[in-house]
Amino acid sequence: MQIHTNPEVEKFIYSLEKQTIAKTLRTIDLLERFGFNLSMPHSKKVTDNIFELRVRGQQEVRIFYCFYKDQIHLLSGFVKKSQKTPPKELLKAGNKYKALTS
Repeated sequence: MQIHTNPEVEKFIYSLEKQTIAKTLRTIDLLERFGFNLSMPHSKKVTDNIFELRVRGQQEVRIFYCFYKDQIHLLSGFVKKSQKTPPKELLKAGNKYKALTS
């Protein structure tokens, strides 16, 4: 499957530590290769239409993505600092999903 990203997500990825950038890009490559079949520990469904790409390491990274018109769209990303996903991050991804599909 083809992956589409936006400048905000790219900027976020390249702002991470070098080792984390490598892990993140590898996980995105797995997503591109396996698509819908990618599951835990790399991917988790968080809402009906939005999934989170999970990158473990010194920096816990989450990138929200969705499937739309046979393509994968990376919506937003953040460094996870607590056990729960911050509601504002999920809201931001939801708004980007709505903008994409409308």
